[in-house]
Amino acid sequence: MTKNYFLISLLSLFILQMGSLHGQALRLPSPTNHFCMAGRKIAFTDIEITWNAPGVKGREGKIWGTDVAYFGTTILGFGSDAASPWRAGADECTTMSFSTDVQINGQKLPAGKYAFFIELYEDSSILIFNSNSEAWGSYFYEKSKDVLRVTSKQQKNISPSKERLEFNFDKQTENSVEVALEWEYWRIPFTVQVDLKKTVLANIQSQMSGALGFDPQSLQAAANWCLNNDVNLDQALSWITSATDPNLGGVQNFSALSIRSGILEKLGKKEDSEKFMKQALENGSSVELHQYGRKLLAQKKISDAMMVFEMNFKKHNGSWPTHVGLMRGYSAMGNLKKALEHGKLALKQAPDDLNKKSLEMAVKTLESGKAL
Repeated sequence: MTKNYFLISLLSLFILQMGSLHGQALRLPSPTNHFCMAGRKIAFTDIEITWNAPGVKGREGKIWGTDVAYFGTTILGFGSDAASPWRAGADECTTMSFSTDVQINGQKLPAGKYAFFIELYEDSSILIFNSNSEAWGSYFYEKSKDVLRVTSKQQKNISPSKERLEFNFDKQTENSVEVALEWEYWRIPFTVQVDLKKTVLANIQSQMSGALGFDPQSLQAAANWCLNNDVNLDQALSWITSATDPNLGGVQNFSALSIRSGILEKLGKKEDSEKFMKQALENGSSVELHQYGRKLLAQKKISDAMMVFEMNFKKHNGSWPTHVGLMRGYSAMGNLKKALEHGKLALKQAPDDLNKKSLEMAVKTLESGKAL
C-alpha cells in the first residue's frame, strides 16, 4: 500500500510539473462566447483585432453601467485586487495590433500588439491600449503598462440591437479608418490614422532592398512615387539613375528619362534636368509628348507647352493627337483662329466616339469665340 501510494504521489507530481513546464492548462472552446477576428489594411498598415464576443441574451437595457459592462473601474476579485477597466469583450483580453505607427483619435501609438480595455462612462469613455496583451481579461490590469489612453464619445440607441459584440470598420480613406465596438444599442467609435507617406516610403525602401532593387521597372516606379510625393529625392535619383543606366540593362524611354529630369529639377540641378528632358522628348511617342504638353499647360508654362506641341507635330507628321495639342496650345496663347483650324483637323482624326464628342464640343466653344 505504501509503495503504491508513493508511486501514485510521484506520478501526480510529475503530471503537475509537466503542466507547469508547458505553462498552461488544457483549453476548450467557450460554450457561450464566440472567438472573433477582424482586420483591415490602410495602404501598407495592417490592423488586426481579436476578441471573445459575448451575447446580449435578452439583457437589453441591462448591459451598460451594470456588472456586465460596468462604468469606471472595479475590483474583479478571484485573486485580483487591481481597479480594472472593462475588457471590451469576454474571457481573454481583447487585443489590437498595428504593423506601423498610427494615431488613435489624433494621439500617437507605436506599432505593436496591445490589450484593449475601456473605462466606460455614461456619455464618453476612455480607450486604453496596454502593453500586456497576454492577460486574462483585465483581472490583473496594471495602469503603469498603459501605452495610450484616449477619449471617445459613444453613440447610443443604434438600431437594430447587436446581439454579439462586434468590431467593425467604416469611413475608410487612403490614410484612415473608423473602428467601432458595437454591442446591444451602443457604438463606441475611434479613428485610426497613418502617416501615408512615411509608411509607404518605408515599405518601398524595404522592397527595393531586395531583388526588386535590380529591376528597372521597379526602380522607375519607386523613383516616380518619390517624385510625385516630393520625398526621398536623393535616393529616388539613385534608383532612377540605375533604372536608366544602359550598362545595367536600364531603359531609355520617355517615362524613365522624364522622371529622372523631374527629380533633378526638384534637386536644383537645372542643367542636368534639361539634358535628360531633351533625351526624353526625343524618345517620346506622340501620345507621351501630348500628355507632357498638357501637363505644362496645367502648370501655366504656355510657351514651353507650345514648343512641345510643335515638336510633336513635326516629329510625328501631324498624326493623332498632334493637332489636338496645337489646338490647345494656340487657344492658351489667345490665337483662337489657329486653334479652331487645328481643332477641325483633329476632329477628322478622332479615333473613337469619346474623343470625337470631346472635340466637337471644343470646336463649338472656339467657334463661339471662347478659349478652351
